[in-house]
Amino acid sequence: MQSINRFLYGPTAEEKVRAWQAKLRSEQRTIDREMRQLDTATKKAQQTVKQLAKKGDVKSARIMAREVVRSHKQMDRLSVSKARLGSISNQLQQQLAMVKVTGSLQKSTEIMKLSNSLIKLPQISQTMREMSMEMTKAGIMEEMMDDTLQMDEDEELDVEADAEVDKVLYELTEGKLGQAGSVKEDVPSIQDQVEDEETERAMEQYRQQLNGLLSG
Repeated sequence: MQSINRFLYGPTAEEKVRAWQAKLRSEQRTIDREMRQLDTATKKAQQTVKQLAKKGDVKSARIMAREVVRSHKQMDRLSVSKARLGSISNQLQQQLAMVKVTGSLQKSTEIMKLSNSLIKLPQISQTMREMSMEMTKAGIMEEMMDDTLQMDEDEELDVEADAEVDKVLYELTEGKLGQAGSVKEDVPSIQDQVEDEETERAMEQYRQQLNGLLSG
C-alpha cells in the first residue's frame, strides 16, 4: 500500500525532508573541503609575503597581502554559509514536527531567506536552486522571481580597503611593512635575481590557486 501511494503521490513529506537534509549535509562537506583548501593556499601566500618582505619587495608583498585579505573574507563567507545550511536543516526538522500536527509542510519565510542567500554562493548555487524549486512545489517556499535569484557580486571580495592590506602586512612582517615600507634600492646580485625569479613563480602559483578557490 505504501509503495502504491508513493507511486501515485510521490514521496511523503517526511521522505522529502530527509532527502533535503541529506543534500544539506553533503553541501556542508563540500564547504568544509573548500575551507581546508583555502586555508592551505592562504598559509602558503602568507609565507610568500614574509619572504618578499625580507627582500624588501614591498610592491609584490602588497599584492600577495591583498590576496590574503580576499581569502580571509571568503573564509568568513564560507563559514557563514555552512552555518546557514545547518539552520535550514534545523528549520526542516521543525517542519517534521508540524507535519504530525497539521498533516502537511508549512510555508517558512526563514527557509526562503536562508536559501536565497545561499544561492549566491557559487560552490553550492546549483544544488540550492534545485532544492528551492523542490521546496516551492512542496509548499514551503513561495516562487522566487528571476531577479531575486540573480547573483549579486560581492564587491568586498574584489575591492579591499588599503587599511586591511596594511594590517595584514604589518602582522605578517612583525611591523616591518604595512605602516611605512620602502623598496630596497640596492643593486641585486645574481643570487638575488635567481631567488627573486623563484619567489615570483611561487607568488604567481599561489595567486592562481587562491583565485581559483575564490572564484568558486
